[in-house]
Amino acid sequence: MEVIEVDHPLAAARLTIMRDARTDNVAFRGALADLGAMLVYEAARDLETEEFAVETPVATATGRRLADPPIIVPIIRAGLGMIDPALSMIPDAQVGFLGMARDEETHEPVPYLEALPDDLSGRTVFLVDPMLATGGSLLHGLRLVAERGATEIVVVCMVSAVPGVEAVRNSGYPVKRLVTATIDPELDENAYIVPGLGDAGDRLYGPRNIDLTDPR
Repeated sequence: MEVIEVDHPLAAARLTIMRDARTDNVAFRGALADLGAMLVYEAARDLETEEFAVETPVATATGRRLADPPIIVPIIRAGLGMIDPALSMIPDAQVGFLGMARDEETHEPVPYLEALPDDLSGRTVFLVDPMLATGGSLLHGLRLVAERGATEIVVVCMVSAVPGVEAVRNSGYPVKRLVTATIDPELDENAYIVPGLGDAGDRLYGPRNIDLTDPR
């Protein structure tokens, strides 16, 4: 698995806004949208293109377009914030959805939604989630897309922790590349990334109130 830590002054500036505890929901969403577009831009660097003729106001030029746009799969709820920036870069991409909540006692993902094409064979999948902490949610997502035949998977995370990166690297799933804005060194006793930026979902949308023990 190739790991790309995007080193760009604009990416660093947006990440700093997201890390700042004083940043409100509105500013956090704006910074996340900007940074998400930058990371997807980098993740798409080697997608295959095809040439076609395009008429300019003056003459005929050779244009290029994606030969087979990827399918974007956000892990929601925090991953919802990465859909619009991903589609701003790749407007003809398809979108799937995986929903997972975090059990605050076990720190394990609790799946509640799965909306994916039945067959992902031959498709490039961008699995996107703002945070890669323990890797639990991402590994669950990797298993689901791999079971549907995906063999070309690119993971896009804004903030990654060393334990999560190693969990993905050692997972055995066909992850071609991890694109991230930073790799933070550790997790705290609650499995939050340190220094991190807190709970990305809460900072995007406000605190959630989900009873994970409620079967409904």
